[in-house]
Amino acid sequence: MRVNRAWWGLTILMMPTFLVAVDLTALLLALPRLSADLGATNIQQLWISDSYGLLVAGLVITMGTLGDRIGRRRLLMIGGAAFAVLSVVAAFAVSPLMLIVARALLGVAGATLAPSTLALIMNMFRDEGERGRAIAIWASCQFTGGALGPVLSGFLLQHFWWGSVFLAAVPAMLLLLLAGPFLLPEFRGDRAGRLDPVSVGLSLAAVLLMVYGVKQSTVESVPVVPLVALVVGGLTGFLFVRRQLRLEAPLLDLRLFHHRPFTAVIVALVFAGVAMAGTGLLVTQYLQNVLGFSPVASALLFAPMGLGVAVGTMAAPALARRTGQRAAIAGGLVGSALGSLLLVGVPGAGALPTVMIGITVLALGTGPLFALGTGLVVGSVPPERAGSAASMSETGNYLGGSLGFALLGVVAAVVYDSRMGGTSDSLAGAVAASQHLPSGQGAELLHNAREAFTVSLHVTGLISAIIFAGLAVLILAMRPGTRSTPATVPEYETTPA
Repeated sequence: MRVNRAWWGLTILMMPTFLVAVDLTALLLALPRLSADLGATNIQQLWISDSYGLLVAGLVITMGTLGDRIGRRRLLMIGGAAFAVLSVVAAFAVSPLMLIVARALLGVAGATLAPSTLALIMNMFRDEGERGRAIAIWASCQFTGGALGPVLSGFLLQHFWWGSVFLAAVPAMLLLLLAGPFLLPEFRGDRAGRLDPVSVGLSLAAVLLMVYGVKQSTVESVPVVPLVALVVGGLTGFLFVRRQLRLEAPLLDLRLFHHRPFTAVIVALVFAGVAMAGTGLLVTQYLQNVLGFSPVASALLFAPMGLGVAVGTMAAPALARRTGQRAAIAGGLVGSALGSLLLVGVPGAGALPTVMIGITVLALGTGPLFALGTGLVVGSVPPERAGSAASMSETGNYLGGSLGFALLGVVAAVVYDSRMGGTSDSLAGAVAASQHLPSGQGAELLHNAREAFTVSLHVTGLISAIIFAGLAVLILAMRPGTRSTPATVPEYETTPA
């Protein structure tokens, strides 16, 4: 493939990558308006919001392997067409159930896009340096989409009805369908193996139950159902792992974990996701309920976190050429730890500059991990298994994010409750209650709640700093192991640290 054609193809691949990430966060601002129009209950709102992400996370493993088998471009085209049609259905939904089903099916379509785009990049760019830059651009699109989702949603809601949030994806998907067959190569692996239905069912059940349990544990006061979901999901995951180790052509090649850099990067991707999601959860609430910004303003102020990751990923290949890939990733994680520590020093009201600098530095530092680490993971397998490896990287990101919301959210809630002495169970509740109290009592409750929540932010920042510092040590300590499969090795994997 000529270089110019490959870069034009990358431009086409950027659109579905960006839009899948946008759809994960775009409903944050649109949910109240569409819920009012459709008459959605609280439970229905939860499923409208979560069904998309749950299905993406649950099916990305299956779709990565399916693309290896039937053709990555073919799967991408099928997913893009389905995404466009379902976006129109969601935009004109007339009931909560119709929207929930449309969002869930959008998640199925979205799961086809991320592993297909990343695997195709491995086919399109044979030059190692160009491949590294292409993967960095791909990763930056993911995080830019997540950061700009609420911003785009807020802009559209100011000028159009809530359905416009879904329709924004249609022109880009149509362009993908028109240009993709001419600019993108087709690739399927002759040795990719058949798709094992039992493994598909086990992987889907395990991921859905685990992610659902983690998400629900943060919103239910008596988390019996989430706990059951976690236990059953864990057992199902055990059965999935056991089956993969016995199959000649597994859905997910767990033997890759014998390769120590591969294992270290997957662990780092998961725990970096934990730290980023937990920090993001606290910072967005802090901006709204402590500093008093509107949802739209908060989305704009929070955007530098996603954009910071995008800048970090774009700079990662050049940094790796100078320092080596291990040093680049570890150095970035040390920077993320320092950014997290800035959040520990947030003084309360008037702390916006400290918060902004903290989340930007934190995000910049993770860029080398997401760009170089993703390339290392996909480069650890032969070309016919690239889709499967890409799905493993994506699953790590989704699980890390879900765990971050749950685990660090619970820690923050415990800290808040201990500071409030049981007088308020949440900052949002305290804000609502203060409006119905005499002015003096309301002001005192609001002051105490904001102080307590600020302490929660401090604790979250400290935990994140510890996580990032630990991951930096892990990356520096990793040494190349015996490769379980032949692979095309990315430039940043072979550069000496």
